[in-house]
Amino acid sequence: ATGFEVLKHLREKHDYTPVLVLTALGKPEHVLEGFEAGADDYLPKPFDLSIFLARVKSLLRRKGWVSEQTAPDQPKTTGVSEGETVINGRIIDLSNFELRYADETVRLTLMEAKLFEFLIANQGNIVSRKSLLEDVWGLHQDTDTRAVDNFIVRLRKYLGDDDPDNKILESIRGVGYRLNLK
Repeated sequence: ATGFEVLKHLREKHDYTPVLVLTALGKPEHVLEGFEAGADDYLPKPFDLSIFLARVKSLLRRKGWVSEQTAPDQPKTTGVSEGETVINGRIIDLSNFELRYADETVRLTLMEAKLFEFLIANQGNIVSRKSLLEDVWGLHQDTDTRAVDNFIVRLRKYLGDDDPDNKILESIRGVGYRLNLK
């Protein structure tokens, strides 16, 4: 099995151990495939050791924040706190990388959280696929990929966005997407 297949399997089993992909595959489509598989970060070879160490420290710091905020001895609130966004009755808590609805909690990957954050910040505005690739994934090249579309499908599923006449996360044909908050 490839590393990407192993990573997909981990995420399907709800294992959210931070993953930094180190690989010789550095083309934009490979980077997107890694993020789509569930990677938290991606670093193609060759790389500078200081950059590698900074990224590892960042992942460990992020994992620490999530652990501190969801420690078992701390009560979990059911209301909406500052920094959380409610969309279609679902609470999106970006600081804890989760989406809550009724009694269910969905753990978000880093890239899902970043995409939600970007769409929420630009709600009501059309965002192009190119801007998503550049601003969310950090890719600065024109890339013909369906990775963005695959992430949008997952976000729609999380949001229960299944009314074709009243889309929360609307596709703008040939341009991009728009988050419509009511």
